[in-house]
Amino acid sequence: MDLGIRGKKALLSGASRGLGKACAFALAHEGVDVTIVARTRDVLEKTGAEIAAATGVTVKTVAGDITTPAGRSAALAACPEPDILLNNADGPLPGDFRDWSRDDWIAALDSMMLSPIEMMRLTVDGMMARGFGRILNIVSRSVKIPQLELGLSNGARSGLVGFVGGLARQTVARNVTINNLLPGIFDSDAQRQHINGMLAATGKSFDEVWRERAQANPAKRYGRPGELGAYCAFLCSEHAGFITGQNLLVDGGSYPGTY
Repeated sequence: MDLGIRGKKALLSGASRGLGKACAFALAHEGVDVTIVARTRDVLEKTGAEIAAATGVTVKTVAGDITTPAGRSAALAACPEPDILLNNADGPLPGDFRDWSRDDWIAALDSMMLSPIEMMRLTVDGMMARGFGRILNIVSRSVKIPQLELGLSNGARSGLVGFVGGLARQTVARNVTINNLLPGIFDSDAQRQHINGMLAATGKSFDEVWRERAQANPAKRYGRPGELGAYCAFLCSEHAGFITGQNLLVDGGSYPGTY
């Protein structure tokens, strides 16, 4: 299928590794020029070189913290008129809400809610004026299945999802869609960090928890980042203009509900 986005420009945060990197690769394979943003320069530049070599598209890299005004300014200086915006941020490590301070909550909100909203504010009007825009937020299945150890993520990401529900209905008439991807367990660095953060409470080894989580999923495995990347590419395509304001699970069937 020709996705109809060759020559478009995408701005992706948290895209040096894991699910963000998979999305950048998928879009680049469709001929989209990509600007990828992350904090760790060496990993970021390695990823940028990999994407450019594999796809031949123009790849720009921006080393910076997208949660800061300086980071957002640098990202938009490199890609001032994105057609596609992907907001992605690692979640905090597991913990007990009794141990979290107000500063912990503000940091979580900045990373997982307020920064994505600010990036949308800075780009969505331009997308509407040009008559094309695709915005995706990688959030988490925790907005539908709250995970007890992920209270910071449960709260902050739910705030982002609630906000998007209103904005997405205001932009779709101008061919600008906004959707949220809700990944379950994926074979990624973020998943490994999550499990490492749980080990002290479980008394189990990393390998034990890793295997148990896979076996508890109906698919009996972890998702491959490329599977989410392919879904991202379709949702950013010209064929997906009637899909907006949706919270789309990519979880191997682990969500137990009908709706």
